[in-house]
Amino acid sequence: MNPVIGLDVSKGESQVQAFLDKGKPYRKSFSVKHTLDGLDSLLVFLEEVTKASDGMKPSVILESTGPYHSPVVQFLDEQDYVYIMVNPLVSHRSRSTNLRKVKTDPVDAYQLCELFYKEELEPHRKRGIQLLNLRNLTRQQEAIVSVSSQTKLQLQTLLDQVFPEYRGVFGDLYSRVSLNVLNTFPTSESVLKIPKSELINIISSLCKSRSNQWAEEKVEKLIEAADRNPFQHNMYDSHIFNLKILINIVLQYEEHLSKLAAEIDALAEEMEEYKIIQSIPGIGEKIAATIISEIGEIERFNHPKKLVAFAGIDPSVYSSGRFTATQNKITKRGSSRLRRSLYMAVRCGIRDTRKQKTTDEIIARNKKLREFYDKKRDEGKPFRVAVIACVNKLLHWIYALLKSKTAFQDIA
Repeated sequence: MNPVIGLDVSKGESQVQAFLDKGKPYRKSFSVKHTLDGLDSLLVFLEEVTKASDGMKPSVILESTGPYHSPVVQFLDEQDYVYIMVNPLVSHRSRSTNLRKVKTDPVDAYQLCELFYKEELEPHRKRGIQLLNLRNLTRQQEAIVSVSSQTKLQLQTLLDQVFPEYRGVFGDLYSRVSLNVLNTFPTSESVLKIPKSELINIISSLCKSRSNQWAEEKVEKLIEAADRNPFQHNMYDSHIFNLKILINIVLQYEEHLSKLAAEIDALAEEMEEYKIIQSIPGIGEKIAATIISEIGEIERFNHPKKLVAFAGIDPSVYSSGRFTATQNKITKRGSSRLRRSLYMAVRCGIRDTRKQKTTDEIIARNKKLREFYDKKRDEGKPFRVAVIACVNKLLHWIYALLKSKTAFQDIA
């Protein structure tokens, strides 16, 4: 016998269907809640199926459903049951082979069991707790960066209606000193009514690492910006109120991001893969942490092409009859976070390292990658096509480095 249990996982509950062997369903399907009592009833059913299969433990097959499957997977890990995580694209393709268009939870659980016997599916390879913790942190960091960027855009829009000339006072509008100064002096009136010496003392106290001369220069710029500001008399108190709220939100986000960065760095430093990835020119701490957390254990992939497919940068293929497409886009069916990090790593790697151009010569951070990029461009490839080719090349290097546990310089 080859027993299997199909779980159609949804939020808070799962539909359960069992097969003792191919074409031999066992009992009718039923649902279990993702609670202690519900999972205990699932365990009882697993043991019942084991007895009915002459002591053979059933495999469990389920779709990857993000956070919804987490309690079920943790329960199966604790009970030492083998489970297979299926990509929703695979299960959807299997369902579409039926002529009848039926979509219910019991049917989905039934078809997952049938898929188990049709396809050669491998058991899910668990990631280490350390890598999962790193992945959770890097994903949270990405989410906060995204929300923070939206808040900064709102702040810019509001600043244009209150004090647009303030933009040029500090090099970085969103530095802690700049935001605190703007929070204290959000209008021209608030700047011009304060004595210059008092302004210098306030800015000096906000940035004690800088000299007094630097504070005096910033005060001069602040006063000049206040004089040039077209909104000399603010008519809307609501703008000032909203501006201060947005400033405080941005400052809080920056504080959270700083804590996350420190936690990510401390966790990643313990991993050998972190230093290996950073040995590739153009890959810094943040990108390296995201790459290794999204890939997980490299042992999950027995060929670099599988890693390329996991990142979603493998080219799609379309051929029908005598027609074969020559311009194929990448599939984008893998990890979008991994794909985005690799793209950024390539852009950093092929970029000129010098800030000021003295000659036409380009000295890239990653010379080997730049040579490959130039070769593709010389072949007539568009910019994006050449960059994606570099991403593919970079991912092959990463696979070789992680497999051999060597630094980039040792094989480049």
